[in-house]
Amino acid sequence: MRAGAAIVFSLMWMLSGCATVGPDYVRPKTVLPDSWHGELRQGLHSQSTVPETLASWWQTLNDPLLTSLIEQAVTDNLDVRGAEARLREARAKRGISAADRFPTFNSGGSAMKTRSSESTGTGAERDLYSIGFDASWEADIFGGVRRSLEEADANLAASQEDLYDVLVSMSAEIALNYIEVRSFQTRLAIARANRDAQEETFKLVQNRYNAGLAAQLEVDQARYNLESTRSEVPSLNTGLEQAQNRLALLIGRQPGNLPQEVLQQRPIPVAPLEIAVGVPAETLRRRPDVRRAEWELAAQTARIGVATAELYPKFSLSGSIGLESLSTSNLFNFGNRTMNIGPTFSWRIFDAGRVRQQIAVESARQEQALIQYEAAILKALEDVENSLVAYADEQIRRDTLVEASAAADRAVEQARNLYQAGLTDFQDVLDSQRSLLAFQDQLAVSDGTVTSNLVRLYKALGGGWEVMPPTESAFGQTK
Repeated sequence: MRAGAAIVFSLMWMLSGCATVGPDYVRPKTVLPDSWHGELRQGLHSQSTVPETLASWWQTLNDPLLTSLIEQAVTDNLDVRGAEARLREARAKRGISAADRFPTFNSGGSAMKTRSSESTGTGAERDLYSIGFDASWEADIFGGVRRSLEEADANLAASQEDLYDVLVSMSAEIALNYIEVRSFQTRLAIARANRDAQEETFKLVQNRYNAGLAAQLEVDQARYNLESTRSEVPSLNTGLEQAQNRLALLIGRQPGNLPQEVLQQRPIPVAPLEIAVGVPAETLRRRPDVRRAEWELAAQTARIGVATAELYPKFSLSGSIGLESLSTSNLFNFGNRTMNIGPTFSWRIFDAGRVRQQIAVESARQEQALIQYEAAILKALEDVENSLVAYADEQIRRDTLVEASAAADRAVEQARNLYQAGLTDFQDVLDSQRSLLAFQDQLAVSDGTVTSNLVRLYKALGGGWEVMPPTESAFGQTK
C-alpha cells in the first residue's frame, strides 16, 4: 500500500508541468518610425539619451532647491506612498499564487465525551482522544496554477511600472509648479517695478498740471494707467499663493508650509543648451505607462490559461496520520495509530457552457488589453512629438519677446524725455509704458513656458525614475 501511494505521488509529481493549457504570451510586434516626425532644432538632437541623465533630469536645470524638493517628495508624496502600497499588495498576492504549487499541512486534536442512547444502544459513556496530521496537494497537471503564477508575476511587474509612472508624473508636476512659482514671482516683480515707474510718471504729470503745463486729461490718463497696473498685483499674488499651495501638497506638506527658500524670489530655472531625445524605440522601452500596459496584456493572457484549465480534470493527493484512544494514558501507543492516504480526482461534466463562456470573456479582455497597449504606444509618440515642437517654437517666441521688451524699454525712456521737453504728447508715454509692461510680462511667462516645455519633454521621454535591474517575467523574457 505504501509503495503504491509512493508510485501515485511520483507519477502525479512528474505529470505536473507536462502540459500548460492556454496561450503563451508573445510580445506584440510594433512598427515604429526610425526618427521623430518633427524637426529637431533649438538644441534638440537625436543622440541616444543617457539613462542616468533621464533618471534625474531635473539636475540639468542646476537648481539645488528644486532637486531637494523632488528628493523629499519621493518619500513624502501621497501618490508615491499609495503606489508603493499597491506594489507591496501585488508582491503578497504573488506569494499567495506561488504557495498554491505546494502541499498544505494541518494538525489537530480533540478530546470528546460521548454517551449512546439507552433505546438504541447501551447508554454507556466513553471518552475519545485523538491527535494527528493531514496533508493535501493538487497536482498542476494542466497548468492552471502555473498560469495563475504567471498572472501574479505580470501583475507584480505592472505594479512596479505603476510606481515608476507615478514617480515620472510626480517629478514633472513638482518641477512645473516650482517653475510656476518662480514665474509668478518674476511677474510680480515686473508689475511692481512698472507700478513704481508709473507712480513717478503720475507725479510728473501732476506737477506739470499744477504748473499749468498739462491738462486734466493727462492727469486722468496717468492715473488710470497707474491704477490698471496696480490692479494686476492682487491677481498675480493670488496665482502665486495657489502655485505655492499646490507645490506644498506635492511634497506631502500642508498648504503654506513650504521651505523659506521657496518663498524668496529667485530666477526661473534655465533649460540646458543641448538635449538628447534619442529615437522612438528608446522612448517606448523606457516609458513606464507603455511597459505597464504590456505587463497588463501579459497578465490577461495568463488569465485565459487559468480559465481554460477549468475544462480539465483535477487530480489531488490527500492523507492523514494520527493517534486515537479511549484514554490519554495509552494515546501514544504504537497500536493506536490511524492512517489514510490516496489520490482523488474531480471533473466537471456539465455546467451549461459556463467555463467556455468564461474563456470567451478572458479572451475578449485580452483583446481590450492589446488595444490599450497599442493606444499607450500611440499616446507616448504623440506626447514626445508635441513636446518637441512646443519646446522649439517657444524658444523662438521668447527670442522675439526679448527684442520687443528691449525696444519697449528704450521707447519708454525716449517718450518720457520727449514729453518732459514738450516735444510729444502724453499718449506716447502711456502707450510705451503699457507696451513695456505687456512685453515684460509676456517674456516672463515665456521664460517659464520654455523650461516647463522642457519638463514636459523629459516626462514624455519617460524620465524621472531610477534605473533598475531588468525585471524577469514568468515567461522567460526580460522586460
